[in-house]
Amino acid sequence: MVGKIPPKIMEKLVYTKTGSKDPSVLVGPATGEDAAIVDLGDGKALVVHNDAITSACKSLGWLAVHIVANDIAVRGARPRWFLMSLFLPENAPEKTLSEVMDQVDRAAKDLGIMVIGGHTESTPGLDRPIVGTTAIGIADLEKIVTTSGAKTNDYIIMTKTAAIEGTAILCTDFAEILKNRGLDYSTVEEGSKFLARISVVKEALALADNRLTTAMHDPTEGGILGGVAELAYASRKTIKLYADKIPIAKETKLATEALGVDALKLISSGALVAAIPPEKLNRSLEVLQKIGVEASVIGRVGDFTGHLVEVIKNSSIEYVDEVYIADELYRLWEKTTIR
Repeated sequence: MVGKIPPKIMEKLVYTKTGSKDPSVLVGPATGEDAAIVDLGDGKALVVHNDAITSACKSLGWLAVHIVANDIAVRGARPRWFLMSLFLPENAPEKTLSEVMDQVDRAAKDLGIMVIGGHTESTPGLDRPIVGTTAIGIADLEKIVTTSGAKTNDYIIMTKTAAIEGTAILCTDFAEILKNRGLDYSTVEEGSKFLARISVVKEALALADNRLTTAMHDPTEGGILGGVAELAYASRKTIKLYADKIPIAKETKLATEALGVDALKLISSGALVAAIPPEKLNRSLEVLQKIGVEASVIGRVGDFTGHLVEVIKNSSIEYVDEVYIADELYRLWEKTTIR
């Protein structure tokens, strides 16, 4: 089993073992929810999220900051503090640590975040660095957004394009394979620059601050399809997903086709998925456009039919009944020798 532990196992072995109950915890561990929410009193909420980066190498430090910062922002909170546990292979050169921390520093400065602690060690048995990361923010309680808040008839919008993070990883960690399979240098180079697009902090806060969304989600592992399935699961709804309306960048299309990867199941940090009430749709698109973020309507929320997602493509319908979508990146790592 590679990737996220399936929800049924999590519900059996993890979510039931959370120590002493604290009534100030408004949202704790749950499938599909992006971050914990704690009521601090006086109308304020603490938002905290912990994650790990295990499938990227060359962009590890940059992703470490942005991935958890996104999960704070989709709650309607501005990320402010960051902690990281970094595990390096034995005998890793100082250059590796320097490169990771340079990326962390640059990403944190871009978002106005301070690194306030963590842990660093050399670990036996690793063939590449991995990190565990935590981000923290504070928000007005009345502006908090959850993944579970989507309502029937809401529209599902998505910002930017599918598989932004995945494209960046393919075009950095798998660059030589792509070139050997005929992808031109300029396409690979352009795809590697997608790293600059992986933050959703700006658009998430714009929607939350203007009270335009009922639910937001950062579609990471499992891609856009996985993110939509998690939003549907958390909200106990069925989402009609219009696959043909999901924007896919040229570089993503070429890289995924060259490697035999499904772009809709490829890790997609950088794209924000949000549920928008019908009467707020036009305003939402205007707000996003004003801050320079492209958005597309890709689905509609309905009452639960027994399926989490109904994927509509070329007049056919495929049903997604399981919330966990295995990410294409893990499958790709398994069948390659690059580490």
